Formats: sequence, C-alpha cells, structure tokens
Amino acid sequence: MRFDPKNPPRRFSVGADGTIEINDCGSLDLEPDEQVTFVTKTGAEYDLARKDWGFYATPSLNGRLAGFGLRGVLIQNRGTGRYFLLLVERGREDAFYTYLEAENLRIVHWLDSDEACQALDQAVAGAP
Repeated sequence: MRFDPKNPPRRFSVGADGTIEINDCGSLDLEPDEQVTFVTKTGAEYDLARKDWGFYATPSLNGRLAGFGLRGVLIQNRGTGRYFLLLVERGREDAFYTYLEAENLRIVHWLDSDEACQALDQAVAGAP
C-alpha cells in the first residue's frame, strides 16, 4: 500500500448548487488482496479491498456492513439519471434525507438487510 497525500488538499465544489466543498486529501494505491478500513467517530467502519480484477467496493451489504453501523442504499440523481451506491451511517438517516431533498436524489432501494437484498434479487430475476 502507498499513500500519496495532497498537501494542501485539492478543494473543489460539488452539489446541485455548488455549495458542498470537497477536500481531496490524497491517493491510496493498493496491491491486489490489500484492504483499508475507514472509520467514523461513532465507530462505523467501511472496508475497501483490492483484487487483481478490481475492488470489493463494500463489505457484504446485508452482513458485515450492517454490523459496522452502515446501511447500503442505491440512489438516483433525478437530474442526471446517474445511479450511486451510498453508505448511510445508522442514526444519521435524518441528515441523509435532508441531503436527498437538497440534491434532487431519490432512493431506488435500500440494501441493508437480508429481506431488502432478496427483494431486489427477486425483482431483477423476474425482469424480462
């Protein structure tokens, strides 16, 4: 693993009205079968693992991720039609819903339980 910090961070604006400022703090170069864990002050954890074919973008959505205090959710930007997989910290759902409204986003499907993942699986399996 190699981390290349950006000092000072590269700053740029995003969001529907451009008022959200992101600080790009650096680049992390992982070799295949290396993992990093991101943690929040409340103890939620998110693992990212590199494979020789790409990445495991999340721990199991209905297992370890949920146990780490995060909820997977598939959303769509209504303006661009683009889809995103987000991880919502359990207990921060009100802030998430405020963000959805401000950014013109909609929930396509929560991916945070056995039942939710199975429902999506069944819906996709039944699609033409």
